[in-house]
Amino acid sequence: MRKAIRHKMRPRMFFVGLYWLSSSFICLAPFFGTCPVILLRNLGFSRNGDPLVEGASLQIHPGWKVGLTGANGCGKSSFLALLRGELHADRGDLERPNSWVLAHVAQDTPALPDAALEFVLDGDIELRQIERDLLAAEQHPDDDHAGEQIGLLHSRLGEIDGYAARSRAASLMHGLGFTDADFLRPVAEFSGGWRVRLNLARALMCRSDLLLLDEPTNHLDLDAILWLETWLKNYAGTLILISHDRDFLDEVTSHIVHVENCRMQMFTGNYSACERARAERLANDLAMAEKQRRQAAHLQDYIDRFRAKASKARQAQSRIKMLEKMGDIVAAHIDTPFSFSFPEPSAFSDPLMVIDRVKIGYKNTAPILENLNFSLRPDSRIGLLGRNGAGKSTLMKLLAGDIQPLAGTREEGRNLKMGYFAQHQLEQLRPAESPLWHMIHQESAMGKQTREQDLRSYLGSFDFRGDMVDAPCGRFSGGEKSRLALALMIRTAPNLLLLDEPTNHLDLEMREALTIALQETDAGMVLVSHDRHLLRATCDELWLVADGRVSLFDGDLDDYAEWLAEERSKEKRSGGKSTEKTAAKSASPAAQSSAFESPENSARAERRQPLVKEAGKLEKQLASWQAELAALDAQLADPALYTAPDKTLLQTFTQRQTQLTTEIASTEERWLALQEQIEQVGEPAA
Repeated sequence: MRKAIRHKMRPRMFFVGLYWLSSSFICLAPFFGTCPVILLRNLGFSRNGDPLVEGASLQIHPGWKVGLTGANGCGKSSFLALLRGELHADRGDLERPNSWVLAHVAQDTPALPDAALEFVLDGDIELRQIERDLLAAEQHPDDDHAGEQIGLLHSRLGEIDGYAARSRAASLMHGLGFTDADFLRPVAEFSGGWRVRLNLARALMCRSDLLLLDEPTNHLDLDAILWLETWLKNYAGTLILISHDRDFLDEVTSHIVHVENCRMQMFTGNYSACERARAERLANDLAMAEKQRRQAAHLQDYIDRFRAKASKARQAQSRIKMLEKMGDIVAAHIDTPFSFSFPEPSAFSDPLMVIDRVKIGYKNTAPILENLNFSLRPDSRIGLLGRNGAGKSTLMKLLAGDIQPLAGTREEGRNLKMGYFAQHQLEQLRPAESPLWHMIHQESAMGKQTREQDLRSYLGSFDFRGDMVDAPCGRFSGGEKSRLALALMIRTAPNLLLLDEPTNHLDLEMREALTIALQETDAGMVLVSHDRHLLRATCDELWLVADGRVSLFDGDLDDYAEWLAEERSKEKRSGGKSTEKTAAKSASPAAQSSAFESPENSARAERRQPLVKEAGKLEKQLASWQAELAALDAQLADPALYTAPDKTLLQTFTQRQTQLTTEIASTEERWLALQEQIEQVGEPAA
């Protein structure tokens, strides 16, 4: 029966496949030579006459999940175009099974009148063809042949789980952040970013053997990224993925193909394993090994400084562990073309900004956020968490002064100098002008006269070299425009950084350079990002934007992932209606107070109280010792101390410095042990 159906449908499927070759989405079995694996033999290809890859020979087996990495412009997207049949090799062979069904995400989506759910369902080509054939056959109910065909089509519909197709499509859309109300909205009503999500859902709807994804996380928030990770880990087919999100690659991939210097090299394991292998290779170069050693010492100094001022339990421990793991990360990126840092701000105010009883939103609509009360200080390093639409970007606009409060006050410090990066900053670049022109224009606006060579050198640290310095930026890629916007912002020497998704379009090398630069700057920072590596490495505090409020999130990103899972579970139980609330970790004082009424909670509070009290004393002691140590360091930096005939004072200072360093280290260990005990005791149950 199945053979008869397939024989009847083959001509139709052929023409459907030809039609979709010219459409925005492709889901077909291409006509390559038969082979048990994806096979590259001495493969070479180019774009516009520029060679990208030469002599590539490797195999990709069924079920592998392969991450494709390398600098922007190295040929990653071109390799996916080769697999789709849109680009031809210059030499060598590329083979894959001719029976495989291929799916990929379209780059553009026209302003279609189709309902969003129907657009996603169109991703399953065979399903749609069966539905059309059924509709045609049902027009002739008295035709015996039509009756037989209806039976065969319903049988096939059951085989492909077609009766549950709408449920699958709805699940995909929910996972990517759409609500039930969005299902019937025309595609044309969605913004560009949401159309990208629709294209992604449509690609996932295809029952494919090979899935090609090019930067699928660029337009997703953290909630959707975590959902997509889980979906891809359960995907049964072969996945080839381009991503500059290292945590995403680590979670999803089983192999990495790294493109560098026109070569493709296969690594077994995830991206971190690839980094370790690359670090070992670079260490064989003596000059690189010395550079690694210096960078490792620099990073250790940063870790030590962070330990001394860490003031939060779970987040502090998570951050310290993450920083300690960065040794391999830094070592693998020693040969990066990026080498910039933030200039030291000329002055600070403390606080930099005060937000007092603020309500924000837009006229004639309900407020988005209410009762905002906080201060931003020079040492603030805050990461904003929250679901899509919760108000993170709106809060950033308030901080940047782009919108005014509906109520309350926003007060800037006397010496505040903001550096604001958001995606609209890219739109302010003048397409006909070069990076050098933008730099000269900005320097002039700040009243500075800087030598052109100095500006060229500065741009070179962001990998704008040679002809690129004078080229019109209108032809630049999204990553190159982001780099230029960052270079312009950093040059202003801000003392408060407002960064809204700064890593969009940036490759892994640039992301690592930005991470290191943010670690080193003395400027305060508020960061919105779906890049978990950046959040872990640079933020001391996490704030949750949820339920119209902003509150401290007493946990790390793993805790946040659990909170998101709980929220999704509650939404399913409530029929898809969001019941977003502030996490239990930031419950109101009244709720926390009432929680101590039960005997169990009373016992827990009794065990917890002395631990919290001791930890508080240690924090104060650490702060005092750290201040004393900073003063000693300043005195020991005085050259006159070392030239004085009497060395008694020098010996006293150095002995006290050693004593303080030892006491701080041991006290930090005790503080961390207390935090672990406090976590084991747990919060009083509500």
